[in-house]
Amino acid sequence: MDHLSLLTPTDLQQRFAAAIRQGRRERKLSREALSRISTVPASTIKRFETTGQISLRQFLMLWQCVDRLSRLAEVCEPPPRLPASIDEVLAS
Repeated sequence: MDHLSLLTPTDLQQRFAAAIRQGRRERKLSREALSRISTVPASTIKRFETTGQISLRQFLMLWQCVDRLSRLAEVCEPPPRLPASIDEVLAS
């Protein structure tokens, strides 16, 4: 944990839940319809949208129904290397 952040895991869970809910609503899908498409039980979708609690696999199954998995995969890419000194900045 190198970086100080005011964002907590719970905050991020709630953001992901809101993104799934928004994507579902934009596609005019009920929880039951999303359940049929994703194979995630409607009760699990409801719990996730309410509490942010869900397994990673189920989250990914929902995400691929409302957005591109490639957007999440980008998080796994290493960040660009930042210069460590002023000399490196001047050299580039």
